Amino acid sequence: MIRQFLSARDAAEQMAEQPPLERQPGDDRLPSVFVNTERAFQTLLGFGGAFTEAAAVTWLALSAQQQAEVLGAYFDATQGHGYRLCRVHMNSCDFALGNYAHVPTPGDVELAGFSIERDRQALLPFIKAALQVAGMPIRLMVSPWSPPAWMKSNGAMNGGGSLLPQYRDAWAQCFVRFIQAYAQEGVPVWGLSVQNEPEATQTWDSCLYSAEEERDFVRDHLGPALTRAGLGHVKIVVWDHNRDHLVERASVVYSDSNAAKYVWGAGFHWYGEDHFEQVQLTHDAWPDKHLLFTEGCQEGGPHLGSWALGERYGRAMINDLNRWTVGWIDWNLLLDATGGPNHVGNLCSAPLLADTVEGRVLVQSSYHYIGHFARFIQPDARRVLCAATRQDLECTAFVNPDASTVVVVMNRTEAPIRFGLRGLGATVASTLPARSIATYLVSG
Repeated sequence: MIRQFLSARDAAEQMAEQPPLERQPGDDRLPSVFVNTERAFQTLLGFGGAFTEAAAVTWLALSAQQQAEVLGAYFDATQGHGYRLCRVHMNSCDFALGNYAHVPTPGDVELAGFSIERDRQALLPFIKAALQVAGMPIRLMVSPWSPPAWMKSNGAMNGGGSLLPQYRDAWAQCFVRFIQAYAQEGVPVWGLSVQNEPEATQTWDSCLYSAEEERDFVRDHLGPALTRAGLGHVKIVVWDHNRDHLVERASVVYSDSNAAKYVWGAGFHWYGEDHFEQVQLTHDAWPDKHLLFTEGCQEGGPHLGSWALGERYGRAMINDLNRWTVGWIDWNLLLDATGGPNHVGNLCSAPLLADTVEGRVLVQSSYHYIGHFARFIQPDARRVLCAATRQDLECTAFVNPDASTVVVVMNRTEAPIRFGLRGLGATVASTLPARSIATYLVSG
């Protein structure tokens, strides 16, 4: 017997369990999705989203019941998605209420004025509440959008600019102090990225690094600073930008053995062209380094009720996971119904939106699509061989630590597709409705 869970554009209920599938003789006339659990690939860290100041203040504005609803939907491993891999910004980002830095005083290279008091207002309460609901550790990755303005060539947190050479040591120490301060709050940090989107000059918090500058900063400043502070276990992620330059960036950093020894892997986003081949090529060239999806969202407003929103997630998740990605982190966990707040008007969607006027949590299709992976594929699962005979059947498969097998299949066409699920002891037939995604769960 195989359990099946379905979300479809035209269905009344999403992520709904369907009647179980019975094993039966195969029908070779059907297209097939074939799974071979004997051929295993990467081990999964998990799924999650980003704690931003925007998400945190939106969450705090909800009623106690709605706050619990949001936390359960994401972090409860039984009734929700069971998120175990998340991201948080160091200093401000566009989804903060304004520019701020943890070391605001110009010239304070000793970090005498370092403070995370701003984080205690909204971010840390949100993170701590999530940890309580999760009931187990969450791997938390820290990413800066900009150093303090006084450390930069343009003298501003917004508008790009670059880190001035004389402040590289002080900036590396900011990472150390941030990690230590969060640990003192009971929030351990698992990893960090050097810089969010280091090739983007944005109207919001941003900072430019060439590949060589990022390599040298890790090799000569950040890596040694973490090691000296006893934080060598904290994972360093480079790039943290779109897939299109992933191979080129990795080539520069990984070709320097003294830099590469500090680097756990490369992070990437989905904006611009897809370039899934860059993910595969990066793994092929450096199989000892990890790949992590660190941010993606639907840009340009909240996109309330859009089904294509969820399909964008499903397609990206299947393609990234099938190319050795070990974890997948969504962007804002929660936004208001306008797709904000955002201090420069860069509004976007989130899987859960809060209608603070009506007092409702609005569940978007992206939440359901993420759930078809996150609710069933457990941390430490291994991806296994999975292939379809029809291109319109997009699929991936994992074997969980409890020996259960999870197969996710998506149909983005306007017609139902009947297919045979093969290789799991016997063939079963299933029909995917138009514009749908299904998860098939086989007990170990």
